Amino acid sequence: MKLNELSDNPGARRARKRLGRGIGSGLGKTSGKGHKGQKARRGVAIKGFEGGQMPLHRRLPKRGFNNIFRRDYVEVSLRRLQAAIESGKLNASKPIDAETMRAAGLFKQTRDGVRLLGGGELSSKVEITVAGATKGAVEAVEKAGGKVTVVAPKPAAADSAAASE
Repeated sequence: MKLNELSDNPGARRARKRLGRGIGSGLGKTSGKGHKGQKARRGVAIKGFEGGQMPLHRRLPKRGFNNIFRRDYVEVSLRRLQAAIESGKLNASKPIDAETMRAAGLFKQTRDGVRLLGGGELSSKVEITVAGATKGAVEAVEKAGGKVTVVAPKPAAADSAAASE
């Protein structure tokens, strides 16, 4: 193989759109932009613009409160936990925490921590470490002979910024 024989794979490089090169090109005259008007011009960003009328997002009343310090927990029910143990994805004899549940495929991201919910029955004796748990979930795990340890959730980025001030 020689340097002059090197080439890209077919379709790897695509020719740029050549605008305004005659009607035979399919992109001549108006260059695919239609006829005149604001949208035919360059640098137009009119998302939400309603021709001078008060836009809908400003006409509607604002309600509620959005707490920027709210923690976003991943919720795992006892039913899903038991199903993972029965399918062999989780080992009930070893301690179960957020990382082992994520590795078992119960969820994709741990976000601010895991909260254990009490939906379903648990037949295995397990030792679970989570950021939060409902009373029903704790009772169900202890009834099966297991133990739930609730640890402080990992600090969010907003918490550390507020603490530094």
